Amino acid sequence: MTRTLPRVLFAGTSSGCGKTTAVTAVLTLLKRRGIGVTAAKCGPDYIDPMFHEAVLGVPSFNLDPFFCGGNLLRSLTAENGGSLCVAEGVMGYYDGTGAAGENSTFAVARETGCPVVLVINGRGASLSLLAILEGFLRFLPDSGIRGVLFTGVTAMTYALLKKWTEARFGGEIAVVGYIPRLPEDCLLTSRHLGLVTPGEVADLAEKLDKTADLCRDTVDIDALLALAESAHPLEYDPPEIPRMGSVRIAMARDDAFCFYYRDTLRLLEKMGAEIVPFSPLADEAVPDGADGLLLFGGYPELHAETLERNERARESVRRAVSSGMPTIAECGGFQYLGTSLEGHRMCAVLPHDSENTGHLVRFGYCTLKAQTPGLLGPAGTTLPAHEFHYYDSTENGADFRASKQSGRSWTCGVHTESLYAGYPHLFLPASLSAAEAFYQKCLAYQGEKR
Repeated sequence: MTRTLPRVLFAGTSSGCGKTTAVTAVLTLLKRRGIGVTAAKCGPDYIDPMFHEAVLGVPSFNLDPFFCGGNLLRSLTAENGGSLCVAEGVMGYYDGTGAAGENSTFAVARETGCPVVLVINGRGASLSLLAILEGFLRFLPDSGIRGVLFTGVTAMTYALLKKWTEARFGGEIAVVGYIPRLPEDCLLTSRHLGLVTPGEVADLAEKLDKTADLCRDTVDIDALLALAESAHPLEYDPPEIPRMGSVRIAMARDDAFCFYYRDTLRLLEKMGAEIVPFSPLADEAVPDGADGLLLFGGYPELHAETLERNERARESVRRAVSSGMPTIAECGGFQYLGTSLEGHRMCAVLPHDSENTGHLVRFGYCTLKAQTPGLLGPAGTTLPAHEFHYYDSTENGADFRASKQSGRSWTCGVHTESLYAGYPHLFLPASLSAAEAFYQKCLAYQGEKR
């Protein structure tokens, strides 16, 4: 299939260069124009899409080249892209898993044909910023970089940067503006897994509006639109997703369990599922009539006392999982199924205790290989995954072998006929056979209930 979709990708020189601030400001300004814009996040990040949604009021989506081949990246972009897609990179533009930019923002731009705007933090420099731009532009052949946006500079410095950039690069690079130095009340704060979530930011709408107001005359939206319009049509083959019958899948969704991929939910819905959210924080039981259960990650450690206090929710989850309800429990969900989290009682489905290690544990991409048959497929099933957590547990399971490209490997995960539980996060659109296996078990559980 072919789809013409205006699109642009904001990439950074490094983490902390101002990408998220720039993207949320641009999204707000585009939305004010009445443009049907959608957003995407490169890589496995959960939190930045929440900020995109806070601006747009519509879901964002992820583009991760470790999970997805080029065709699936293009398919997701075409399907989710709206009338204009603005993508946000991750880390530095070329940072990935190899020396040629594998599994990086660069890889996403190359596969999806997105024109790239490089975001450069200009604090403490002037002409040297052009050396950074030239280095990124020439580092790999056909970098895809077509524009530049500076952050943290004054109007006077920007005027010089624009003049120098146009003189040196001509029409090769569009100078699309700058983000001025923002007051403290516009800055987004971080914690151990990245930015704090939007629900924790006081007066977020006012903060984002104020940032956009400050950028209204400094970001050239018309130049960005022209750059987005220059993107070539997307060529892709849509994945074949089977319609498998109707099931109800309960999903823990609140401030403790907020890390999930929208396209995983969309996939299950295309198969025929109704996703029914509930909140363990609000002491809500697993919804009646549920045929499956999703316990994704988030920040259960910040709410461990409340989760312990809500015995009704914990007992409901314990009964559901113990009864054989097909369940996927990732990271925070895996911790919730354990005996305790930082000394607070959890569901006691699995015999582990979880504590903060004070550092990242088994961080990054890995490939899982099932050592035993179970919910997600037979022994030998392989699944791309990633881990990002500071907590660890006394018993992490041994039903999968996880391997990194470096050669490091370890055992992890619980894999029974009705349960996948472990620290690794999955992206089910990249593992259709596992999604189908999970869905079949939900249908079988539904039949057993009847």
